[in-house]
Amino acid sequence: MSPVDKAAMATALALMGQYGDDAEVIAMLRAAEYAAMGDVDSLAQWDQILACLASLSDGVMPDQIN
Repeated sequence: MSPVDKAAMATALALMGQYGDDAEVIAMLRAAEYAAMGDVDSLAQWDQILACLASLSDGVMPDQIN
């Protein structure tokens, strides 16, 4: 895993720990906030977090993420 992927996975796991099944909704809302502000760098980070959350929902373990 690259450092960015590790950070995204760590954030995804933290969101799941705090929000459970609602973690993807929370991440999507945050991504939408950054999109509305035109912050493409932060939006890209939250897109990675959303991808990690989707992978976790599909049962992919963190060590299997590229």
